[in-house]
Amino acid sequence: MLLRALCCCVFFSTAVVLCAGGKGHISIVLLGATGDLAKKYLWQGFFQLYVNEVSRRHSFSFHGAALTPPEKGAELMFNVLKSLSCPVDITPDRCALLKDQFLKLSHYKQLKTAENYTALHLDIQKSLADEGLHEAGRLFYLSVPPFAYADIAKNINASCRPLPGAWLRVVLEKPFGHDYESAKSLAAELQTYFQEEEIYRVDHYLGKPTVEQILPFRLSNLKHLDPIWNRHHVERVEIVMKETLDAKGRISFYEEYGVIRDVIQNHLTEILASVAMEVPRNLSSSEDILRAKLSLLDSLHKLDLGSAVAGQYQDYLAQVKEEIETQPNFFTNTKTFAAVLVHVDNVRWEGVPFLLLSGKALDERTAFVRVVFKDNAFCVQKQSNQDPLRNSCKPKQIIFHIGHGEIGSPAILVSQGLFKPNVNPSKWQRATELPSIQVFGQPLSDYYVYHPIVEKDAYSVLISNIYRGKKDSFITTKNLLASWSFWTPLLESLEHESPRVYPGGTGNEQLLDFVIEDGSLRFVTDENLEVLSVAPKINVFSTTQSSFLGNSMVSDWAESLIQTLGQDIQNAAEESIKSSGDFHLALSGGSSPLALFQRLSRHHHGFPWKHTHLWLVDERCVPFTESDSNFGNIEKHLLQHVRIPYVNIHPMPVQRNQRLCAVEDMGNQTYAEDIFALVGNASFDFVLLGLGNDGHTASIFPGKEDGIYGRSTVLLTESPQKPHQRMSLSLPLINKAQKVAVLVLGKGKHEILTLISRAEKTPKKWPIHGVNPTPGKLVWYIDYETLLR
Repeated sequence: MLLRALCCCVFFSTAVVLCAGGKGHISIVLLGATGDLAKKYLWQGFFQLYVNEVSRRHSFSFHGAALTPPEKGAELMFNVLKSLSCPVDITPDRCALLKDQFLKLSHYKQLKTAENYTALHLDIQKSLADEGLHEAGRLFYLSVPPFAYADIAKNINASCRPLPGAWLRVVLEKPFGHDYESAKSLAAELQTYFQEEEIYRVDHYLGKPTVEQILPFRLSNLKHLDPIWNRHHVERVEIVMKETLDAKGRISFYEEYGVIRDVIQNHLTEILASVAMEVPRNLSSSEDILRAKLSLLDSLHKLDLGSAVAGQYQDYLAQVKEEIETQPNFFTNTKTFAAVLVHVDNVRWEGVPFLLLSGKALDERTAFVRVVFKDNAFCVQKQSNQDPLRNSCKPKQIIFHIGHGEIGSPAILVSQGLFKPNVNPSKWQRATELPSIQVFGQPLSDYYVYHPIVEKDAYSVLISNIYRGKKDSFITTKNLLASWSFWTPLLESLEHESPRVYPGGTGNEQLLDFVIEDGSLRFVTDENLEVLSVAPKINVFSTTQSSFLGNSMVSDWAESLIQTLGQDIQNAAEESIKSSGDFHLALSGGSSPLALFQRLSRHHHGFPWKHTHLWLVDERCVPFTESDSNFGNIEKHLLQHVRIPYVNIHPMPVQRNQRLCAVEDMGNQTYAEDIFALVGNASFDFVLLGLGNDGHTASIFPGKEDGIYGRSTVLLTESPQKPHQRMSLSLPLINKAQKVAVLVLGKGKHEILTLISRAEKTPKKWPIHGVNPTPGKLVWYIDYETLLR
């Protein structure tokens, strides 16, 4: 009777007394039993469950499972179990006995094939029969990647369900999908194997003491809150989770999900629901709570691009390149910081801004909900003569402090000018000694402050709730899909938006500060402020100034080279605008400039786009919507992310009269006329060129004199590669520019660079030789991979 004896004992001092009878056996299977989450939280949570329930007549068995072979897996698992700790109120002797029993009840199983699941089921049934126990329930905790859910679910349903009469609970860890469609697909697949009441989706924030207390606090203080918990009295609600750590070590996950999917769509949205939903009068009814939460989610106002501001810490790109194999010119728009303005379309909350904010590499680690009340009072008596408990002019707020920050631990703070709250005295107590710190501009002594008597780990709380079948602590399928339905359109809108880059930590200063303006969010710092301060990087090479073909050359590794070129273009823009009022920039197509476009849109918030005219050096004769279109790529990687007046954008007219580059449509002549009308002396301020593997530049190709000599300014040309038809500025027009930059990146350009450096200057054979701006300046920007292959 090993299971019964080990699981039904009560300890009094050092004596052991066995229980009589029993409520049935619970079989717990932890998949991913040797993973990080299991090591840090889950095994401790299951041990805590065992400690709490061992005297309440249920018996337990614990089956750790993973893909690791049995001998190695068992060793890894038991190394974790040896480090389990007991609650502080348990004596050392009792703790030792509990741990010894827990280890004897815990077994490792390799679950890799369908046969393994069948074998596990048979082992459980045999143990129950040998001990004369009946199974009350079976719990599977899937601490595994979501892509494994479907196969595991299929195997559990096929051969590892408990016998009729026992409950089945299957626990899933986030992420639950990547967007609405993927979440819907995953949910549908799981529902082919499990009933809704059998599925428990974990959001561990719902197990944190302060978050768990929001609804009970609202209900127990209903008489005080009901008159003021609404749009007439609440100025705004802030729901914040800030981290000082960056994403290093989790880059592959972060590249796929980003901060909104990682934190805001789940943790902060769940907290929003707890704050804003209508409070059921019966909090013991999971159905009532979930119904009220779903009603709140359904009433959230649709988000648009103006609802959010986003950022990316400065070192993120380098960390991506370090942890993930990427292309040389790789850039990423992944957001590591976001703030989102949410409104609730109902009578209670109409017009009240809810701000949801989270980010990596910020100045502090903290998490809180802050409800700020309107200040409509005017006090005639000066502050020092006011009774602090009756002072109606001090700021009024309620703060659910989730953790960390200056307070350092979970707490509920209520301004003394509001009311003295009621809390559950068996779980929360008022703080009697308060440190001399300021909390949102007020001394801590201005608040009623409450702390949990015992601070329980979130996973221990949630595992207990799973055991008890308390469904309101988990995410139902309906609530999950309602949340994704709300967030997916914004995520899709932000997909191609470049985030603001921030240095990280205290160096962010005011860079990420934002304001609510006309129902949208915008950063406080104007875009005419250069916001990025890049610390110099130590390298075996530094950016070098030299010469190539008799002209200036800048060389560096690609990322730093692009940074230098971007700054040089901005400097040229500022000088030009200062002298003439406008900046005329002509850009080439191809793959090399894409990194520059992204750099300009992401880092150069001070670029004078308002006074910039953007022209094309060349264009393929394809519709702008096709991937081969130079203008299409410029629009995607640059124009969509900067504020340049529409009338200042000058794409080449390759498509006219529903035809592409037809000679009779005279698109090239029209473009030339536009240039002479708008560009002083037809002299561009800055022209960016590339270098083709055959020595061509712009769309002027070897073997023909058109575009190299003569009076042509804009012409139609033929490329040896598809798409063959092109439109291009001529070299004589390019040579009238004030500054011309030739950008050359990658190992693939080493051979052509070597050839043109040794060849006789023959523009007809090597068109790049014909680039010679007079009286302007030519600068080559060449990366080390090209030079040093």
